[in-house]
Amino acid sequence: MSAHETGVFFYLGANHHAAPLALREKLALTEDKLPAFQARLAAIDGLRGTVVLNTCNRVEIYGLANAPEIIARIEAEFCALQDFPPETFRDVRQHATGRDAIQHLLEVASGLDSQMLGETEILGQVKDAYADALTRRATGPALNRIFQKTFQYAKHVRTSTAITAGQVSIANVAVDLAQKIFEELGRTRILLLGAGDISEKTARAFQSRGASALTVASRTFERAMALASDLGATALPFGHVPAHLADYDVVVCSTAAPEAVIRRDDAEAAMRRRRAQPLFFIDLAMPRDVEPSVADIENVFVYNLDDLARIAEKNRAARENEVVRAREILREKSAMLWSQIAPESPSPGPSRRGDAS
Repeated sequence: MSAHETGVFFYLGANHHAAPLALREKLALTEDKLPAFQARLAAIDGLRGTVVLNTCNRVEIYGLANAPEIIARIEAEFCALQDFPPETFRDVRQHATGRDAIQHLLEVASGLDSQMLGETEILGQVKDAYADALTRRATGPALNRIFQKTFQYAKHVRTSTAITAGQVSIANVAVDLAQKIFEELGRTRILLLGAGDISEKTARAFQSRGASALTVASRTFERAMALASDLGATALPFGHVPAHLADYDVVVCSTAAPEAVIRRDDAEAAMRRRRAQPLFFIDLAMPRDVEPSVADIENVFVYNLDDLARIAEKNRAARENEVVRAREILREKSAMLWSQIAPESPSPGPSRRGDAS
């Protein structure tokens, strides 16, 4: 396949490296905006295929374009849909083309580019994003090959290095923190807001440490009942959460709601009933489920994604040698894949990250 037939492989987006949590939650594509953005992408002439990766720590578009200027059109469409100032987006965006873009994708799928080094959830999220693009017929032969090889190489680097060693998942870090606050999790009452994959993994991490009093609440009660059944937990209608907030010690938040579902007034009312008992919120949602001011209430602890990442960072130093090994493996793989996809293209220049590079 020639470079002309392939087009320009690129990635464009924002992630935890340059965009703080407050900006990431404004950039995240909500349930209603993701299909709207995908429709806008499909209408762009000269864009041969796209995969949109939208997670709690990144929103990134991978694709093939006939010409580099099409990438600027994508950026404009994204900012318009999100009602986000283009100049602010340029300050935090990251983008690259050619082999550099492939290298970035490989590092993302392998967990090397994650806020929690080596975390395992990201590979599944990349696979889901690709599967969605396939369903929408938004890929082509070259894009398919890039992503299929990405999954193969990501698995290889995980099994041939120790980058996944230690407590690297959000769920495990969150449970470790809860255990430090409450010590004995067997008597801790836990409420799970949201019934998705993150909620389930966190629940099972709690159960592995002896927690048994779990309740699930979801905006869709049927989903709450299904997860509660799998966990041996109970289900609570979502609308009843404020009235019962005081009954729980730990609240794990991972809904896809477009705005906060835990308000300060509700938390204050719960604390009046709990007296001196602490209340611990683990906010794993993007946008955040817990109003930031809730953290100002006495005896209330709120930890979000960035907080958990800072805790996990302490484990990173012991794996730095493995990071070097993994990155070198992926450089070789990206060079091999790039030579197969676009053998006639010259080596691209360095990736550009915002205006600071």
